[in-house]
Amino acid sequence: MNPVIAKYLMFVGVALLLVGAAFYFFGDKLTWLGRLPGDIRIDRKDGGGFYVPIVTCIVLSLLLNLIIVLIRRFFG
Repeated sequence: MNPVIAKYLMFVGVALLLVGAAFYFFGDKLTWLGRLPGDIRIDRKDGGGFYVPIVTCIVLSLLLNLIIVLIRRFFG
C-alpha cells in the first residue's frame, strides 16, 4: 500500500473519532445545528413535511474548508 494513502486513511480515522467524541460529549449543546435561520422547514398537519438545511450546509462547508486549509498549511 502506498504510504501516502495510509497516512490519509489514518487522518480520516482520527478525524471521525474526534467528531464522534464531540457529538457524544457535547451533543446536548449542539441542538442549534440544523435549526439555523435560513433552513427551510415546511410541516404539514398530516405528519408529512419538507426540510432543507441550506444555511447549515453552508456553515459546515465553510468550517470544513477552514480546517482543511489549516491542516494543509501546518502539515503539508
